[in-house]
Amino acid sequence: MAITSSAKKAARVAARKRVFNVRRANALHGATKSLTQALAAKDVAGAEKLLPAAYKAIDKAYKRGVIKGNTAARKKSRLALAIARARA
Repeated sequence: MAITSSAKKAARVAARKRVFNVRRANALHGATKSLTQALAAKDVAGAEKLLPAAYKAIDKAYKRGVIKGNTAARKKSRLALAIARARA
């Protein structure tokens, strides 16, 4: 438990930031999951429409520091590759 006033403030700030980070991580998970579900249902056109939203969620998660840069690049690459494979 935080004892000093600065440690108490840091704990409050971390709690506030956690809310935003969890929200961003949930948005990331939801966007990628909806895209993969569309691919599983053989809905390639629907998956292609969901790709920009998934990219946006990945980029925002990276910008906020929820995921690292290479992780973001890997996720985007794998989604694009999955769509390309489904198209072929």
